[in-house]
Amino acid sequence: MTSVVERLEAAGLRLPQPNPPNGVYVPFTRAGSLVFLAGATPMRDGELLFPGTVGASLSLEDGKQAAAVCALNLLANLGLACDSDFGRVRAVKVNGYVRCSPDFTQQPRVIDGASEIFRLALGERGDHARAAVGVLCLPRGACVEVEAIFEMI
Repeated sequence: MTSVVERLEAAGLRLPQPNPPNGVYVPFTRAGSLVFLAGATPMRDGELLFPGTVGASLSLEDGKQAAAVCALNLLANLGLACDSDFGRVRAVKVNGYVRCSPDFTQQPRVIDGASEIFRLALGERGDHARAAVGVLCLPRGACVEVEAIFEMI
């Protein structure tokens, strides 16, 4: 775990404490070598960061920062799944959902915020396939939600 923490700290970031689930589900589940992480919103210490709509009340850059917070929250849950041994995991698939105005078309650029965090934290093992989708509404009024699948290697 040290290398992931060190990489994040060198970039001025920190691995947060995992947020409690916002419903009746678990933060991750394993199926064979795959770890499925439940969707994460940009929550920090019980507070929703970046509520609103990208392309209306929030800028593209706000959305990208929100996606980065989501990725950090996912890494915190991944740490639970892999007993903090990040050297044993690689990203497989990321799905990002952006609450956005109807004319906003830059969802992939918003979700780049999450992809960049995974690459920063895990190096080449952070590269992944991805979808970025615009949606009408997200839990608690969040502007972004990101879910991910990792593989234990």
